[in-house]
Amino acid sequence: MDKILVVDDEEGIRYSFKKILGNTYTILTAANGIEAIELAGKEIPALVIMDISMPKMDGLETLQVLKERYPDITVIIMTAHSTSEKAINAMKHGAYDYITKPFENEQLMALIEKAIIESRISTPVTFQEEAGGAGDKIIGRSSAMLDIFKKIGQVSGSDVTVLITGETGTGKELIARAIYHHSDRIKKPFLPVNCAAMPEALLESELFGHEKGAFTGADNRKIGRFEQCDTGTMFLDEIGEMPPQIQAKWLRVLQDGCFHRLGGKDLIKTDVRIIAATNQDMHHLVEDKKFREDLFWRLNVVSIHIPPLRERRDDIESITHYLIHKYNAEYGKSIKGISDDLMKTFMRYEWPGNVRELQGVIQRGMVMCQKDHLSIDDCELRDRIVSNGSESQDLDSLLSAAADLLLKKGGPGVYKDGIAVFERMLINKALEKTGNNQVLTSRLLGISRNTLRSKIDN
Repeated sequence: MDKILVVDDEEGIRYSFKKILGNTYTILTAANGIEAIELAGKEIPALVIMDISMPKMDGLETLQVLKERYPDITVIIMTAHSTSEKAINAMKHGAYDYITKPFENEQLMALIEKAIIESRISTPVTFQEEAGGAGDKIIGRSSAMLDIFKKIGQVSGSDVTVLITGETGTGKELIARAIYHHSDRIKKPFLPVNCAAMPEALLESELFGHEKGAFTGADNRKIGRFEQCDTGTMFLDEIGEMPPQIQAKWLRVLQDGCFHRLGGKDLIKTDVRIIAATNQDMHHLVEDKKFREDLFWRLNVVSIHIPPLRERRDDIESITHYLIHKYNAEYGKSIKGISDDLMKTFMRYEWPGNVRELQGVIQRGMVMCQKDHLSIDDCELRDRIVSNGSESQDLDSLLSAAADLLLKKGGPGVYKDGIAVFERMLINKALEKTGNNQVLTSRLLGISRNTLRSKIDN
């Protein structure tokens, strides 16, 4: 039988593993990391299942020692207190997987069987020592976020291109920064570039630079951002807004790291890791010929999708407490938490603006709160909830009636016609409300000015 080493300072946990797994595997046990390292050298277990919080030597330190001495050893880390840093670090240092207590026996058995089978045919990924870094934290205890933390740990040690997808406000740049902070490039530049924020005419010059005289107004040579970021990491946000002519140039950059400045003849070569992000459906953009398919596959080597907050409500409470702690420090407050009614409201609300909206709500509440707990009135959320609920019901009724009319019409083009009609009506109504101000209209619709202009032209 395969040997499994269970490492936990709680005797009851070690006994439970023997009882659950004893008929299928030979179970070895250790009460701390020091014992585990010694036993692993003698017994060469097929798998180690280890708690992360232990006396004498914790799980992460033990994991590092085990991977240094026995690089092919397979380790599953377990803990009752999940944090993003622990998940990322566990995967960085070569853990096969990361699970939280309590877990179902069936889930554990399936994971163990998979880990042992895979350990026989492949060597798990290992990583360099953890890089430093400070800033906002990624908060999440849901299974979806734990999977993201694991993926960050797996990809951060390489230079592979990563595409991060998710709705606006889900925290795509935070994920990009986490990859950067846990990479070997931590001491090199991290340069974010928002492809939707720059006018199309200037984007190519901003990215790749230009020579003196390349165009009217180019009085001096300009070093572009890609060249500035040599040996570092570039975060390309809103990649779906990149104009077609720049997409072709960017494809070459991804292929061989070479480019020309605008108006230049010299071939410039730099070493930059690319992390891209978008809130759009890239497959649809490719199908509609708005984004090059070959560039998409170059960017999409590894993909990380961040679910909207409404699909991971388990994270709302922990994010809320983190933000209260953060703003207590910033505003010199001592607010202890939020009322039960407000938390219930948070859990029911759909959060169309995701974590960014939640952050704004809490920030406003912290400024206005005069007590030791936030209330619905502090956050001015009551009207938003009522409005959101009633308007969404009316909107559902209207759209349902419109859908019925379109389906009665039928035909092969009914889907595209329906989408096109609604999009055109929405844009026209938004332009009407803003007095044909495209800047205000793009903000109202939540799209870039480039996208708005292209839709108006079409």
